[in-house]
Amino acid sequence: MTMTLEQTAELAGRIRGEIGKAVVGMESTVEHLLIALLSQGHVLLEGPPGTAKTFLANCFACATGLDFGRIQFTPDLLPGDILGSNLFNFQTSQFTLTRGPIFCEVLLADEINRTPPKTQAALLEAMQERKVTLDGETHSLGDTFMVVATQNPIENQGVYPLPEAQLDRFAFKLLVPYPSLEEEAQIVRRFGERSGPQKPADFGIARVADAATIAAAQESVKHVTLSDEVLHYCVALVRATRDNADIASGASPRAAVLLANAARARAALEGRAYVVPDDVKALATACLRHRLLLSPAAEIEGKLVEDLVAGMIEQTEAPR
Repeated sequence: MTMTLEQTAELAGRIRGEIGKAVVGMESTVEHLLIALLSQGHVLLEGPPGTAKTFLANCFACATGLDFGRIQFTPDLLPGDILGSNLFNFQTSQFTLTRGPIFCEVLLADEINRTPPKTQAALLEAMQERKVTLDGETHSLGDTFMVVATQNPIENQGVYPLPEAQLDRFAFKLLVPYPSLEEEAQIVRRFGERSGPQKPADFGIARVADAATIAAAQESVKHVTLSDEVLHYCVALVRATRDNADIASGASPRAAVLLANAARARAALEGRAYVVPDDVKALATACLRHRLLLSPAAEIEGKLVEDLVAGMIEQTEAPR
């Protein structure tokens, strides 16, 4: 199955429309989720409780037609609870693979920072290589496999900060704020008349794609042209994070790769067959904010990573 860039942009529009039937606002978050899906990246959502992070991921999976799985991370969660294990079947006298919830296409890792690093590390191979190794045997998760993780920025008790190696595997970290006054009133109007758990089907969200369609859309993105000038701009922007006195640890080469791939996907969503510097600028903050560690002096001065990234975008010369 092949798909043109125009068809990819049209498909994204239909997915947005279906999600919009249930989710109020959050247009930028939905856009970044689509970009991450088409560029085969993962997303970390950070926001206070009750801001529809879980519901958004569920609606996103429903609209794209991808198999949805959810793991509620807790301090006593073990790697085997995520990956699965080989259990001995006494009737057949053989070991049988019991697959864990990671075997899906869109995995919601809810409150991912509530489990110890050992369990968090169970996701590393899956996120990087889209495969799982159990007892020496490798099991593929497929190219459409995507992790949407959530974490609560308010609580600091009973949480485990994500290791830098794991943070680096997320294409984007998106901040989910409280809705505006108008949006919150619309949320109450839409959900206040309903009781019980909210389901995407209750709002008429239809499946407008499937795994094969998404795979074709991902393939079409690979044909978007990334000129050498824009490529070097991505690299220069990432390298600038390593030469800033306010940043103790800058972004890795993986960040430049993910930024370039995401810029391709953004161009495709706009129906363009080529990447422009504005694509890189629009995605730089979401791509870099979780990869940068502030220096102690910058933390004392109350500087924000987002402001530093904005300054680097201004200072780094973009191709014309």
